[in-house]
Amino acid sequence: MHDHRHDLSTHRLLSCREAANFLGLKESTLATWKSTKRQYLPVVEVGRLARYRMSDLLDYINNRMQGSNFPQD
Repeated sequence: MHDHRHDLSTHRLLSCREAANFLGLKESTLATWKSTKRQYLPVVEVGRLARYRMSDLLDYINNRMQGSNFPQD
């Protein structure tokens, strides 16, 4: 049987603050990544608000763990 709660939690949209806290970064670092495209992290635009999908954050972490070190603030 498939657990749909897992699907909902991974597709949840997080605010910039929530995403930064989850990644262990400052909000300003996340904003810099978004504006300069220094790091690829998909952003969902909801009006003028930037939101981050939990599944994208998890993918980002998994990809960084397989390659080089996680970027520092």
